[in-house]
Amino acid sequence: MTPTLVQHHPSAASAPPGTRALARARDWAEIQERMLVPLYEAVYERLEVGPATRLLGLDCGAGLALFVAASRGARVAGVDTDPARIALARTRLGGDGAPESDDSAAAVVCGGPAESAEAPGTPYNLVTAFAPIGCAAGDTDGLTPALEEAVPLVRRGSPVVLTGWGPPERCATSAVLRVAARLTDTLRTSGGWRPALRDDLEDVAARAGLKPDGSGRVACPFGYGDMDSAVRGLLSTGLFDAAVRATDLAQVEKELVEALHPYLRQDGTVWMPNVFRYLIARKP
Repeated sequence: MTPTLVQHHPSAASAPPGTRALARARDWAEIQERMLVPLYEAVYERLEVGPATRLLGLDCGAGLALFVAASRGARVAGVDTDPARIALARTRLGGDGAPESDDSAAAVVCGGPAESAEAPGTPYNLVTAFAPIGCAAGDTDGLTPALEEAVPLVRRGSPVVLTGWGPPERCATSAVLRVAARLTDTLRTSGGWRPALRDDLEDVAARAGLKPDGSGRVACPFGYGDMDSAVRGLLSTGLFDAAVRATDLAQVEKELVEALHPYLRQDGTVWMPNVFRYLIARKP
């Protein structure tokens, strides 16, 4: 089954204040979320996700990763703190939480705890955290409490998948993300960009009481139809929020366009090769 994307809408930047959050969530769902599909598919293939899988997705966003798993027959549930993204996830999963013509069951809820996202067939036997960590200051700390809530809901020995940005030298987007650092007062301000560290994923797993059991790297190029789409997609990640607070949206957009210029092709598209890393850890 081919994942569907929501209808095109105006950018978050041009939307009235009352609809800006929804517009940004739509930018994420339409433009940015699909960039990580190779990561989702690589993990699901390695773990043989299918009808026997009971999956809980942390920071599930607009639900594309859940949709891909459900299309493989898995029963899925997800939690996220963004109401606008959750609304889009419910739409993407068919309103009742499952793709049409699929007998999988799903529930997506806003906020926690993770146990509020119960789905038929629990306990879960797979937890995923597909929102890549190791690029925004404090994001590794923020994931730990979510894992602590989720781990008791899975069977012993079940895999918990953590994902992160690859080394800066393997991620062309790192050069663009440095805009967030330049425009933020301090590099370690909550939400401000920082370079990914080699052991980010292992450190989080250790704090959550999980034992590493394999890892992998996946190429996830960021490709955009034009410069406007690239700016909107990157802003929808939230990685530039601290920079916007430190300056203003217009300044951040201007800096992004300048940073993206080396990746602008003659046909107007923007292309940045990246490598992401995943870690499979297990509940003892």
